[in-house]
Amino acid sequence: MGFSEKIYTLRTQTGMSQAAFAEKLQVSRQTVSKWELGTSYPEIEKLLAISSMFHVTTDYLLKDQSVSQEEVRMDRLVLRFLGYAQDMEGISKDLVNIMRDGVIDEEEKIRMNDIVKTLNEVAHMIEEIKQALRSSGIY
Repeated sequence: MGFSEKIYTLRTQTGMSQAAFAEKLQVSRQTVSKWELGTSYPEIEKLLAISSMFHVTTDYLLKDQSVSQEEVRMDRLVLRFLGYAQDMEGISKDLVNIMRDGVIDEEEKIRMNDIVKTLNEVAHMIEEIKQALRSSGIY
């Protein structure tokens, strides 16, 4: 998505008309129209004002970057982790119930094996997330 599409999207998502946007930036509505059509670009001071107004970076506004494979991978990892995180309360309750009487029967052994498998998957996922963060320079 290019600059023109981004400011159009930001403006319309906030329910702001071209006229209202133009007034806030102290430019004409036609100027905003040209920016959104991609026939002209704002001056740096206006670009900074747009960035501040919509709480986005100037990099976001100016760079025509698609989402990287690493970002997609990280999103998927986090979503999978969140799915497991939702299961953690149930797993904790199961563990308490299994340990309550101090004796683990065959059915409880099967459930314990399932819990251990899930916890190993979560641990592996955490390592994958750490690795993705390291490779992106965040961790």
